[in-house]
Amino acid sequence: MLELRRLRLLRELSIRGTIAEVAESLSYSPSSVSQQLSQLEAEAGVQLLRRTGRTLKLTAQAQLLVTHTETLLEAMEHAEADLAGTLSTIAGTVRLAVFQTAMLALMPPVLRELREKYPELRVEMSQQEPADALQETSSRSFDLVVAEQYSGHSAPHYANLDRRVLTHDAIRLALPALGAKGNADFDRVTSLEHAATLPWVVEPVGAASRHWALQACRLAGFEPDLRYETADLQAHVELVQTGNAVAMLPDLVLRSNARTLRTIDLPGAPSRTIFTAMRHSSAKSPGIQAVRNTLHAQPGMSDANDLVILATPKDFDTVDEEKASSRQK
Repeated sequence: MLELRRLRLLRELSIRGTIAEVAESLSYSPSSVSQQLSQLEAEAGVQLLRRTGRTLKLTAQAQLLVTHTETLLEAMEHAEADLAGTLSTIAGTVRLAVFQTAMLALMPPVLRELREKYPELRVEMSQQEPADALQETSSRSFDLVVAEQYSGHSAPHYANLDRRVLTHDAIRLALPALGAKGNADFDRVTSLEHAATLPWVVEPVGAASRHWALQACRLAGFEPDLRYETADLQAHVELVQTGNAVAMLPDLVLRSNARTLRTIDLPGAPSRTIFTAMRHSSAKSPGIQAVRNTLHAQPGMSDANDLVILATPKDFDTVDEEKASSRQK
């Protein structure tokens, strides 16, 4: 009899590629992972792993087991959701992954509302970059993700995840407030092109926002002076406020700093899309749906039946396209 716990380790290896990464993600020791995989191979009676140099490759038989493991895990998730649905209260634990802006601007009122409405529901939240969060939600390390994507720079898609748009967050050019001493060069800026000679603060290489900002500047006819680099958007705000840099910042960040920053609309009124994603197999989970629905019900957010990016399971309502279209106008 094959043991599901060991099958999950094999599945994790197929996703992460190395025993060290599997061990780190599951808080096991590498030797423990290796031992469990060896025992699984003995149980299966076939070779599951083949060493090529310093790397381990899954055999065809191992890939077959991974496919069946995914089916088993989905069935278990369906069963757990159905069981939770028979209870009179919403309880349990929901593991939530969010990006930095969402953690700062969106989640505090959501967590407070959830605590008041569902005192027996435990929400565990972790700050994660969108690409990592989506992968980890697909592989079951998280139950729900709040992620972002920029025009022309889509976040990764996973077939087992259902995505729904939460909001469209406008992006603007941020400058220090007018009239501050020593900020004459910033005060003269009235368009993106006028910021060509000023220092910029951007997120690190690999961030979608950095790629998008670079393209926007290049389309405006200049190569920006990328003088400062940090993933902390609050640091971006501080550098702009103090007259050290300009930046492209989303409204969720700008709203709480409206009095200390000046903003200029960018060509084409660009925005980033903020969305939630959960596994199709957890569609009936009362706890996960409670968190997701509370997010979508916040002021300024789309409702839970709004625009669907990927096909949704039958348990969700269909999209009212006319309503979604009218809201975007």
